[in-house]
Amino acid sequence: MLKAKLDRRQRVYTEPMARAVVEPAVLKLIRQYPRGRPFSTTVTYGGDDFSMCAHIRAQRAAPGQVKIALACWVVNMDTARYFGDNPPAREEMCLPPEGTAQWDEDLTSRVIGHLAARMNALATALPTTDEHLTITVPLVLT
Repeated sequence: MLKAKLDRRQRVYTEPMARAVVEPAVLKLIRQYPRGRPFSTTVTYGGDDFSMCAHIRAQRAAPGQVKIALACWVVNMDTARYFGDNPPAREEMCLPPEGTAQWDEDLTSRVIGHLAARMNALATALPTTDEHLTITVPLVLT
C-alpha cells in the first residue's frame, strides 16, 4: 500500500519536477558550459516522505542543439527514519559510482516526457548504456 501511495505521488510530482527543477538545471548547465564535454548535476524535488532525484547531463550537440541525458530515482524520506535518527544516507542521493541509488526507469520516462514537451524535443527519448534516457532539444537560452 505504501508503494502504491508513493507511486501516485510521484506521478503527480513529475511535471512540476520537470518544470521547476530539471529544466532550470539544464538551462544553467548550457549557459555555464557552452562548448565541449558534457556537464552534469544532480537535483532533488519532493514531498514530506520522499525526494525525487534527477541526474542531468547536458552537452551541446549539432549546431543549435543540446543533448540532455536524465536518470531519476526516489529516496524514501519517511517519518519513521527521521524519528529513529536514521535519515537517508548521502549515498542514496547519488548514482554509482559515487552512491548506491538505482535509477527508476518509469519515473525517468515520465519526467523526460514532460521535459521533452516543454523544450520541444526533436525526437523521442532514447536509452543510453548507463541507465539514462536522452533527448535532443533546440538550443534556446531564455
